[in-house]
Amino acid sequence: MRSVRIRSRWVFFRLLSFLVATFGALPVGADTREVDLLLVLAADVSRSIDDAKFKLQRDGYAAAISDPAIVKAMQSVGPHRRIGLIFIEWAGVGETKIIVDWSSVGTPAEARIFADAVLAAPRPFYGRTSIAGAIDVGMEQMQLSPYKSDRRIIDISGDGTNNSGREVTAARDTATSQGIVINGIVILSAVPLPFNPAHTHPPGGLLAYYENNVIGGPGSFALAADSFETFGQAMRTKLIKEIAGVSPGFAHGRGG
Repeated sequence: MRSVRIRSRWVFFRLLSFLVATFGALPVGADTREVDLLLVLAADVSRSIDDAKFKLQRDGYAAAISDPAIVKAMQSVGPHRRIGLIFIEWAGVGETKIIVDWSSVGTPAEARIFADAVLAAPRPFYGRTSIAGAIDVGMEQMQLSPYKSDRRIIDISGDGTNNSGREVTAARDTATSQGIVINGIVILSAVPLPFNPAHTHPPGGLLAYYENNVIGGPGSFALAADSFETFGQAMRTKLIKEIAGVSPGFAHGRGG
């Protein structure tokens, strides 16, 4: 009988491994349908982000998601003590991939599982930069989410302007008309791209570009990470404020 149980477990884990390999990462966390916030984390992986910067960005997301202060914010934000979270990466129009699917996260263990899944996935793209495409997919995922909340936020991070797909302001306005808030975090570069300097250094600066074209909705805000090295700390600050529903006084907000 013992050998039968061992073989049954072996078959189960082989089947589970096959399903994950075939259909992608499974959602993590408790299956709680009502959550206090639906949050789409949408990370830029366009060709202006080399492999070293990509690793710093992924590490920053994983560290922020699993940070005890972030988990405490999740547990304090409302009656359900958890949020619905999805992580996607995007580049040019049509280049958007779900890295970790919708998960209900509200404990340190659930946050760690989510963060580990972020780190484990291969890089999907090296394309152009369609912020509009990321917003459009974020809106679609809000409709597909198995979790429900009155608060819905798309969190866009990037190091350049929209240069692929439809106008980013049109995507922003569509999202805000549906009651979705868009926040942004820009990653500043010390040196402009040699082949397209205005992409990372538009007139007025990248933060102003996000404030004027990307973010939207009541209490929306954008803030800047001085570099990819400081991205993780900036993301921690941002997540705490948006999970808690606090708009930072030092960041510009665009009402919708």
